[in-house]
Amino acid sequence: MPYWECYYHIVWATKGRKPAIDSLIEPVVYAKLHEKSLYCEAPILGAGGIEDHIHIAVCIPPKMAVAEWVRNVKGYISREINGLFPDREQPFQWQSIYGVLTFGQKQTAYVLIVI
Repeated sequence: MPYWECYYHIVWATKGRKPAIDSLIEPVVYAKLHEKSLYCEAPILGAGGIEDHIHIAVCIPPKMAVAEWVRNVKGYISREINGLFPDREQPFQWQSIYGVLTFGQKQTAYVLIVI
């Protein structure tokens, strides 16, 4: 097995930056984030955010493109929330764009404080 350490700080927002992550769905967002990322073999180091965006520190294996991980996780979270809460006024959606930064193992503590 090859050795790798690929650290990413990824940020994405709700569609139109609407405050859609309320106290009801917030635990679902983070539970599904961890669930799908675990399936992708990409451990989450930390995650947090507010009503209109989230920050994630994650180790994505080199066999998976960052864009693929983001697409899989964002889609999974949206589908799960919309399935669990079908009576919401508007369906839950993310913006199509996102931001990604890399960092090293030595910066992990700092990144986790920021998140």
